[in-house]
Amino acid sequence: MRLSRYFLPVLKEAPSDAQIVSHQLMLRAGMIRQEAAGIYAWLPLGLRVLKKIEQIVREEMDRAGAIELLMPTLQLADLWRESGRYDAYGPEMLRITDRHERELLYGPTNEEMITEIFRGSVRSYRDLPKNLYHVQWKFRDETRPRFGVMRGREFLMKDAYSFDLDAEGARKAYNRMFVAYLNLFGRMGLKAVPMRADTGPIGGDLSHEFIVLAETGESAVFCHKDLVEMPAPGPDVDWYGDLQPLVNKRTALYAATEEIHDEAAFNALPEGDRLSARGIEVGHIFSFGTKYSEPMKAMVTGPDGKDVPVQMGSYGVGVSRLLGAIIEASHDEAGIIWPESVAPFHVGIVNMRQGDAACDAACETAYAALKAAGKDVLYDDTDARGGAKFATMDLIGLPWQLVVGPKGIAEGVVEIKNRKTGERHTASLDSVLEGLTKSKTA
Repeated sequence: MRLSRYFLPVLKEAPSDAQIVSHQLMLRAGMIRQEAAGIYAWLPLGLRVLKKIEQIVREEMDRAGAIELLMPTLQLADLWRESGRYDAYGPEMLRITDRHERELLYGPTNEEMITEIFRGSVRSYRDLPKNLYHVQWKFRDETRPRFGVMRGREFLMKDAYSFDLDAEGARKAYNRMFVAYLNLFGRMGLKAVPMRADTGPIGGDLSHEFIVLAETGESAVFCHKDLVEMPAPGPDVDWYGDLQPLVNKRTALYAATEEIHDEAAFNALPEGDRLSARGIEVGHIFSFGTKYSEPMKAMVTGPDGKDVPVQMGSYGVGVSRLLGAIIEASHDEAGIIWPESVAPFHVGIVNMRQGDAACDAACETAYAALKAAGKDVLYDDTDARGGAKFATMDLIGLPWQLVVGPKGIAEGVVEIKNRKTGERHTASLDSVLEGLTKSKTA
């Protein structure tokens, strides 16, 4: 993409009402624009990152055996009355009446709808297990939307729902999502710690939040420090084998959000192993048995010929919230530092003297070669000053900056900068391109 043709409305200063780093940098980098309280337009740069995060989530769900579908944003109120949640959910639910006086709601979550879809299609235990997921916009009418996409009213979420014959199968489904979440957050460069958590309005008796540690986190969290450095299991696991040991390895160590924190248990840890911090929730998984299947009569015929309500679980990832979490975890005073796996562009080409024949030719060569290698490239072909170009590249956080100037070209070299480490070195254009085209994103 040529910057001269792109839409990138960067700001020198963040608006005064942007309180946390991620909100400030997303506004300054031209990623989002606020349209109403807690409601944002996603501008081209932000949308590119959003789509890359969404794709990682989708790949890891597919790998773990989940099946994608797409449910509508509007739901019938009567479905929620079946489960008993319509009146209990509270004012966060946006309730709507259409022209035919039908009561609808803008879905904050989809347990009822997916249960209705399942009960209309699956009759026998032979069709189990199933895990159905979608990536969909949701709306929750927060009392005080703040912190940009971290606590907005409209947000993009991946929610998955498992269906099993018995509690043993439900636990296996829960474990698959537990491991899949560790992998997907790891691919995004995040150290997400699973912590025991309150089930809230979703319900159930087994729940974990996945927490990214950050000073601007919304709640206090407490855990064994070893959990922060524990690597993701990786994709080469037996998804339908026994994943309990992988789960036990993490759940055996103390980790809890402040809602269910046990001070005595935490203090029983050696002092050097205790970690208390602020955290950002980026995922939440629940196993809730027959909370929805029983009142909504989602039944299957078991091997004994008797009908039983299915065991269910739900598994959410805040896709749009993840942008804010990644920025909170990866930035410096100059701007964002994107992990390569989710960066909007892999390489930024900086032409230090637009209009100079040699510089233009070298930049065009680099641009064509990188695109041919499948790299996402942003070519700054504007006539802005060098300092402004560098500031923009640092602000938007592309992993690599390829700098082409007349002096270097005269000497047969270009400069390459690693945004994360700040390291710079000069080399021939051919050798730099060889290194960039062979590099792999996570």
